[in-house]
Amino acid sequence: MQTNNLGGELVVVYTTLGAMRAEIIRGKLESAGIPAMVKAEAQNVIPFTVNGLGRAQVLVPKAREQEARAVLETQA
Repeated sequence: MQTNNLGGELVVVYTTLGAMRAEIIRGKLESAGIPAMVKAEAQNVIPFTVNGLGRAQVLVPKAREQEARAVLETQA
């Protein structure tokens, strides 16, 4: 778990290969009013992983985790 300017402790609600898909998910969450951020190990054009490189995670405030997961279940 991490902390930053989104308001306290953060949790991962989505993990994917490549930051592009993660940015789409972040946009869906933010359009639902849930603050989110993307943490990417490396920026790339072609999604791939080598020892975790290319992996991207979408993080939300812990207090909004269940709400974010519900949004992702209905929209993902």
